[in-house]
Amino acid sequence: MIRMSLHNLSANAQDYLKVLWDLREWTGESVAPSELAKRAGVKLSTVSGAVSRLVSGGYATHTPYGTIELTAEGESYALVMVRRHRLLETFLVRTLGYRWDEVHHEADALEHAASDMMIDRIDELLGHPETDPHGDPIPRADGTLPENHSIPLADAPQREVVRIDRVSDEDSGLLRYLDDQGIGIGSEVLIGARPPHSHTTTIIALFDASSREEMPLRDPIALDAAAGTQIRVTPIDINR
Repeated sequence: MIRMSLHNLSANAQDYLKVLWDLREWTGESVAPSELAKRAGVKLSTVSGAVSRLVSGGYATHTPYGTIELTAEGESYALVMVRRHRLLETFLVRTLGYRWDEVHHEADALEHAASDMMIDRIDELLGHPETDPHGDPIPRADGTLPENHSIPLADAPQREVVRIDRVSDEDSGLLRYLDDQGIGIGSEVLIGARPPHSHTTTIIALFDASSREEMPLRDPIALDAAAGTQIRVTPIDINR
């Protein structure tokens, strides 16, 4: 990927491109204007104007009453912003001692001010990390991404052990809750049975990372449908 100069884009456009890419990354689907407005915390009319500017600039396509797609150029810019954001989050946690629920908004502010040189230096200082504190893959300088085959927690098989791979940084309350329960990236947990017609996923046991012993929870951890989409996991074989 050729280095994209962010000077060509306003901070507002940079934000929308990053959000569009992030939404598609998590859902695997094109983004509706209403979804973009919800994530950005603005009115639909505001998003409509922003999308029109992205389309006229050649960064996105949007059919009337349809979804929004990034063009190749728009995706390249989005990846630059995602790389900045995730490297800054990693720097804040590893170097400045922030908690994983404290870094999202800080990184949002810093990513526009940081130079390309600073981002590259941070990447080098951290040893070129492949994931950020929330388990999200960090785009490389050439625009490629580390492989990630995790699935939503809501789709995880019941009565199976899974590893927590990613947690969305959008919900700081969920991050704090998981932290309070001793659950983080890399934690291995046992999923309980799901009652019929229920959208709740229950964690009934943790696994010790070294001994692989099962540690049943006195109070199972019930996670609602929203959390089921904000947490991504990988089923594992505990007998390996």
